[in-house]
Formats: sequence, structure tokens, C-alpha cells
Amino acid sequence: MVTAVGHSVPRRDGASKVTGEARYTDDLVVPGAWYGKTVRSTVACGTIKSIELKAGFDWSRVVVVTADDIPGDNVVHLIRDDQPVLARPGGEIRHKEEPILLLAAADRSTLEEAAGHIRIEYVAAKPVFDIHEAAEVYTTIEIHNGEAVEAEVVISRSFRVGLQEQLYIEPQGAIAIPGEAGSGKEGSMTVIGSLQCPYYVHRALKRALRLSDEQAVVIQAETGGGFGGKEEYPSMVAIHAALLALKAGRPVRLIYDRHEDLAATTKRHPGVIRHRTGVKKDGTLVFQDIDIVLDGGAYCTLTPVVLSRAAIHATGPYACPNVRIRARAVATNTPPNGAFRGFGAPQSLFAAELMVEHVAERLGMSSVDLRRKWMLRLGDTTATGQKLTESVGSELVLDAALKAASTFQPSNGPTVRRGRGLSLVFHGSGFTGSGEKKLSGTVAMEALADGTFQILTASTEIGQGTKTIFCQLAADALGVTIDRLRVAPQDTSIVPDSGPTVASRTAMIVGRLVQEAALEIKERLESGKEALPLRVEKSYMQPESLHWDETTYRGDAYPIYAWACTIADVDVDMNTGAVSVTDLVMAVDCGKALHPVLAEGQIEGGALQGVGWATIEEIKMKDGSYQNDRLATYLIPTALDAPRIRTILVENPYSRGPFGAKGIGELPMDGPAPAIIAAIHDATGVWLDEVPATPEKVLAALTGNRETGNGKRS
Repeated sequence: MVTAVGHSVPRRDGASKVTGEARYTDDLVVPGAWYGKTVRSTVACGTIKSIELKAGFDWSRVVVVTADDIPGDNVVHLIRDDQPVLARPGGEIRHKEEPILLLAAADRSTLEEAAGHIRIEYVAAKPVFDIHEAAEVYTTIEIHNGEAVEAEVVISRSFRVGLQEQLYIEPQGAIAIPGEAGSGKEGSMTVIGSLQCPYYVHRALKRALRLSDEQAVVIQAETGGGFGGKEEYPSMVAIHAALLALKAGRPVRLIYDRHEDLAATTKRHPGVIRHRTGVKKDGTLVFQDIDIVLDGGAYCTLTPVVLSRAAIHATGPYACPNVRIRARAVATNTPPNGAFRGFGAPQSLFAAELMVEHVAERLGMSSVDLRRKWMLRLGDTTATGQKLTESVGSELVLDAALKAASTFQPSNGPTVRRGRGLSLVFHGSGFTGSGEKKLSGTVAMEALADGTFQILTASTEIGQGTKTIFCQLAADALGVTIDRLRVAPQDTSIVPDSGPTVASRTAMIVGRLVQEAALEIKERLESGKEALPLRVEKSYMQPESLHWDETTYRGDAYPIYAWACTIADVDVDMNTGAVSVTDLVMAVDCGKALHPVLAEGQIEGGALQGVGWATIEEIKMKDGSYQNDRLATYLIPTALDAPRIRTILVENPYSRGPFGAKGIGELPMDGPAPAIIAAIHDATGVWLDEVPATPEKVLAALTGNRETGNGKRS
């Protein structure tokens, strides 16, 4: 039989998306549904003095929900209980766009009219926008390895990373449907929405609306991308829609427009990373002293896990005998920041990779040679004390990328100059430390009487190919053709909690459980003693060889790391400062390419997001608000801006991954930015040490350096 794994079989969701048959949240027709709207704060810091529903409007035409209407806890359940569902009179306002009231009406024009008759008075307080002035610290992390020592050469640099919007295809949205009397579902609340993590929303709904496991039902609608932006924020949207539906006694659809989505939802954490690196004159790495400060915004959200990954990846993929990392995340009066592809690693790896370039320049060495000297190899130990015992792809991806890169032709023209840069990164697959053990994610599989098999998992399809890959894994484990497999809807009343679709864990962790469930079903069916239908459940069991101490941040931070090398070519217009990325080569150690085309698509998509973050995706802030909160003013790379991207899949199997696969969804985001900044330096001779490298910043850096030619090439 022809195997499915390793082949680019047709996508399970491809035809429905191409033909328009797929229905996203706002496409769904729910009879009798009203429309919802959120009324938000206009100040960044203070308290609510009063809320007035002004006369001159017929308030019987709308439903108004305040914090007093919340039947459960006024909190959006997540890591910390600090973010309210709705602010209340006398309560604290921590950022502009803070939700205060909810409205529902039969049509959108009535909603807008009602919103115009609401007056909210505030007692303003002095906000904090600068991370260096922030007094509240969400979380701190310290990693120590080795001792404080002297070095022959010491280099210090500071790096800045900016906000970035996830810009998924369709905005945040949810439809809430209350259970009808006499239907057998009285007291229940069903929410259908665009989301990544059904059980995050399920837990948040239960707490805010005081519902049981059975009463709260969360169903993922077709979702056009998430990139972390639909990890935790949909809990807020779902609760708001459900509160309106509860009070209205009818379905309510709460769909953000793009402006509201850009203005109110979470972004990538900005921050400052300072490095102090000591080396011998021959380039031997002696110590790394790293300080990280990230801006969490007004509420904690997922900031602790973002900071955790930033700290663990801060040294880059290099072996260093003496490391000190101090990381903290602080609160400001800006909209909360949250998860975005890579969550923390792109920020700290950007600084780590540019630090290699600065050290190489100081020593007069090739940065490629310096990376070969420093890189982690099989048997080496990371900053957390984790010994790398298998599937270390650092040298493999570096060699593959250098081999694939075309011969470089520098340009020293009077107007446009060309440069090349390189980066080498790693990314931990799965949750950090004991995260997978605590979650104990579960999948189920059913062998049905008609000869087909059903996979039951909460892992969502958000464009990355989950439904296709799971069917491939199960088909090969069962020894059947892929057409006999299907994936159950991501509905919390049907599927078990297999954990969130985040952290490059879906294919590697959940996919392995799918494979194990299929193997057990096959074995039991072959025994001839099992009647159909047959159901098998599998839960994650942490290998005994993995050990992690949360208090000291010592031990095995991740089950395995994936590796990537990026080579970027850029053209820099010396008159305008505009940077054009013309060519990108990415070699990625994926363990095993379960579906080569989907794997390449993940790499290309992540790479282009990295190009945007590095060059043009700049969010400008004013008084705690995003100034460019429109698609006309928040720019991302289009197809016309995309460089030629060449991907090389390096298969270096991981023994506990399904058929050897490792997670690669976030890894492609890590490497492009530092490679592009290094390429700009190669072209112009100046360093920026920050992203994005907008034309204004490039021109400012070039001031006084107009005669500078190509810098020292890697």
C-alpha cells in the first residue's frame, strides 16, 4: 500500500475553501440573531466616574449589558485573574479600548445610534507608556549557568524589537446561542467562533457565566489563520457575546470589524534586550550576560509564557560555559500584548543573532565561522542545563542553506546597494518544561461499523493543515487508505481536551497521540475480539528521561528543538532608505516532513511575516493608542513585496515524534529579521540593531555614512 506520510496528499479542507463552500463565523446564518457591539474606554488610565444612558433614545430597542449582569466571576480566565470581562463604575481603567458596556440590537444602525447616546465620565490618572518607567512587574525569570568570569574581549549592545499585528484573514468574532426552554438544552450556552483553542474559551465561559462542563459548548468555525492572536483573545469575545445572548434571550453575533480588531486585540510584545558578551581573541565564547525587558501592556494575558520562551532562547543556539539571563515583563497602560507566532523567541533570537555579527566584526572574523565555533552540537548542554541527546540539526541546516544560496553579486552603485546576511536559530517544540505533563492532552479515535475511522481532538485547523496531517498519520498507522479517515468537528461537547493549538505542539505532541491511538485500534481489531464501534483514548505521558525545575529554570526546557538557517539578500536605496528583500533561503530541520507542501507553506508564510516585522510592520503609538489602526496605514508585505523564498527541508528524525516529525510552525518566524538587519549592514556599513528597519530609520543611520561601501561580509 502507498503510504500517506511524506507525500503531499490533497488538503482535507482545500476544496471547500477554494470553492467558497467553507463558512467562516460571519458567513453563518442563525435565525433571529441580533448584532452585538462593545463600548470601550477612551482614556488610558483612571476610573469610571459615571455611566449615563442619555434620554432621547428608546432604550427598549436594545439590550445593555454591564458588569452587574455577569452571573459568575468578572474575569477573563487565563494565567492570572487580572483582566475584567467589563469595567464597572468606580473600577479601574488600565488602557484605551477597555470594554465597559455591551449592546445588542436587531440591526447595526440601531446599535450605532444607541452607542451615540451613552456618556461615560472618567477620573483620569497619569498613565505609564514607557517600559523603563513601569512600576508593576508581571513576571521575572533568571537563568544562571557557570560563574562570573573575565574575558579578553567584551562587547555590549542594546537591541529593540517592536509591536506586530497578527493580521489573520478574518477578524475576531463569535456567535452565542442560548439554550431554549423545553429543548433539553435549557441553561446551556453554545458559542461558535473563529478561534485556536476551544477549551481556553470553554473554561473562560464556565467561569464568567457560572456554567457546568456540559452547559458550556464551544465550537470552532472555519478559521482563517490565528498566529497566536486567536489563542486567548477569543475568550473575551465569546464571553461578551454570551452575556448579550443570555440577557437578550436570543442568539447574538459579535463580529469585530478590522478597525476594532486592530485597535483592541493583542500584539507581539515589544521590548529591549541588552547583551554583554565576553570572548577570547580567537573567538572562543566565554560568557553571555543578557537582560530582557518586555512590555506586557495593561493585563497579564499570556505574558509569562512569552517571557519564559524569550529567556530560554536568549543565548541563541550556542554553547556557552557561563550564562546569566535576567528577564522581566512589565505593565503599561497600553492594550494588552499576547501570543504571536514564536511568542518570545523571535525577540530574543533577534538580539542573539545580531550579537554574533557584532562579535565577529570586532574580532575581524567571518560570522559563519564564529557560528560554527559556538553552535550547539550533539552532547552539548544548553543554558538551562539540558543535554542535547538527539536530532541536533545546527550544522545540517547551516550547510544546507550555504549550499543552496546562489552566488552573491554585491552592488556598490550610487543609488542601490546590495547586501547578504545570515542567521542560525533553534526553537523548542511543545510546551516549556512540565507544561505538557500538567496538561495531559487527550485524543480519541473511533473505528466505526461502516469501515471508516474518526479522529477526535480539540486541535484546530487554522490553515496549517492539521486535519490533513492527522489523517495521514492515522492512515499509515492503521494500514488503510486516507479516504477512510475523517476528523470530528472541534466541538467541546464531542472532542476531548487535547490542549491548545500553539507552541509548535500540534503535529509533534498531539500527532503522536493520534498515531498511538491508531496503532492500538489496529492491534485490537486484528485480535478479532473487538466489536464495532470501537473507541480508544490516548493521553500524553511525559518520558521519564525529561526533568524540569520550574523554580530554578533548570533541566529539559523542551522535549526537542527544531533548527533553521536563513540567508537573506537585500537591496537598500541609499536615497530613500527603502529596503527590498530580494532573496530568502531557509533550511529547516523538521525531523520528518509529514506533508512536504504544507511544511514548505508553513516556512514560506512564517518567513514573509518575519520580513514584514523586519522591514515595514511598524505600529505607532500616541497616548496609549495605536495610530495606524487601519489596513490603509498598517502595512504588511503583499505578494508583490515577497522575495523569492527557497525552502530546504532537512529531515533529522526525532525518536518520539510521529514518524520522526518535530514542530516547525513557529521556527520560520525566528530567523529572517536578524538576517535582514545583517544584510542591511553588509550593504551599507551601518547597524540598526532594531526592527522594523523602516526607510526613516535606515536614512537616520546612514547620516554621515554616505560614502560607506559594503561592510565586511559574513
